[in-house]
Amino acid sequence: MNPPFLSFVRKLVRCGRLTVIDANGETHIFEGEPVAGLAPVTVRLHDRRLHWRLAIRPALAVGEAYMDGTLTVEQGTLYDFIALASENLHRADPRFSPGERLYALLRRFQQWNPVRNAKRNVAHHYDLSDQLYALFLDKDRQYSCAYFAEPDMSIDDAQEAKKRHILSKLLLKPGQRVLDIGSGWGGLALSIARAADVEVTGITLSEEQLKVAQRRAAEEQLAHRVRFLLCDYRQATGQFDRIVSVGMFEHVGVGFYRAFFETLRDRLTETGVALLHSIGRAHGPGATNPWIRKYIFPGGYTPALSEVLPEVERSGLYVTDIELLHPHYADTLRAWRNRFVSHWAEAAKLYDERFCRMWEFYLAGAEAAFRHQGQMVFQMQMAKKASSVPRTRDYISASERTLAGMRA
Repeated sequence: MNPPFLSFVRKLVRCGRLTVIDANGETHIFEGEPVAGLAPVTVRLHDRRLHWRLAIRPALAVGEAYMDGTLTVEQGTLYDFIALASENLHRADPRFSPGERLYALLRRFQQWNPVRNAKRNVAHHYDLSDQLYALFLDKDRQYSCAYFAEPDMSIDDAQEAKKRHILSKLLLKPGQRVLDIGSGWGGLALSIARAADVEVTGITLSEEQLKVAQRRAAEEQLAHRVRFLLCDYRQATGQFDRIVSVGMFEHVGVGFYRAFFETLRDRLTETGVALLHSIGRAHGPGATNPWIRKYIFPGGYTPALSEVLPEVERSGLYVTDIELLHPHYADTLRAWRNRFVSHWAEAAKLYDERFCRMWEFYLAGAEAAFRHQGQMVFQMQMAKKASSVPRTRDYISASERTLAGMRA
C-alpha cells in the first residue's frame, strides 16, 4: 500500500526536484519544471506515522517532524527543502489546500489579542533567554528587518542603516516627546535620544526586554530622557509629537487594527507624525502558518495593506508616505540563521537540540516566505495633518546623510 502522503506531494510539486525516502525505505521522486535557484532535495522519514500526518496536516507536521528528528534532510539543506516547498505552494491553485481556507475563516479567533492574551503571547517568544538573542542578533539587538542600503553590508551596519532610515522619516526636532510602541531591548529608543534632544517613552509587554532596556538606559546615562514601561499600547497615556512602532504591529491582530490606529490618533499632537514598520503580505489577506502560530508567534499575523489602509482612513489619520522593502528581510533572516547555526552548541546548552531545530526551521521558513511567498515589509508614515510632512521625500536621504556622521 502506498503511503497516503504521496498523492498530496504529487499534486504539490510542479517545479524543482524532491526525493522522499519513506519510513519503509521506499524512494519516491517528484519532479517538475526546473527553476533557477531551487536545489534538488532529498528528505527521509523515520516514523511511519508521518505517512498520515503529512497527508492530513502538512503545514504543521513537517515542522514538528523536523523538530523531533523524524524528518531529516539528506540532500541539500533545510533551507533548500523549505524554499522548494514554498515556491510550489506559491504556484499552487488556491483551492489546493482546504486547510488554508479554514485557517482564514478562523483567523480572528486565532488573533484575538486583548491585553491579557497579548502579554501571554509576547512572553512566549520575547521572554526567552536574553543569551539566546545575543547569539544571532546584531550588537544593538534589533529584532526586525534591517536595511541593506549597500548589498555587502554586515548585519550590524544594515541595522544601523535601518535606524537612520526610520529616524529620518520621524522628522525629529529638539524638545519633542516620542513614543516607541514595542520598544524591545531599547536600541531604537536610545538611538532616537542620542540623535536628537528629545524625550522618549518606550513601552513593551516583555518583562525580559524591559529589564535589558532599563539597564541600557542607565548604563548610557540616558535614563533622564528615555524611560521604558511595561505597558500595552491601549494603556498608553499622554500626548506625543512622534510615535514609532517597529516589528510590533504583527502582534496586534486584525480584529484590533481599529483600536491600534485610534490609539495613534489619540496619542499624537495635532502636528504629530507616526511611523509604522511592519511585515506585510503582497498577495492579499491570508492566515498565519499553523506551525508558526503554535511554536513561534501565537496570536501573530502579517497583514495585507488592503486590511490596514481602511482602518487608517477610519481613524482620521493621513497616510503621508508608504515604502515597501521587499528583499531586505530575506537577507536579514539569512544573516540571523547563519549566526544562529554557527552558535548551535551554545543554544543547545541554553535549551536543547529540539529547540535548536525548531529555531532553525523558523528562521529558514521565514526567509523562504520572503523569497518565495510574497512576504514583504512596509513602512507607513502617518500624520493628523498632511502639512506636517515635507512636500517631497528629499528630506529622508538628506537626514540619513547627516545621521550617518553621528552615532545613531
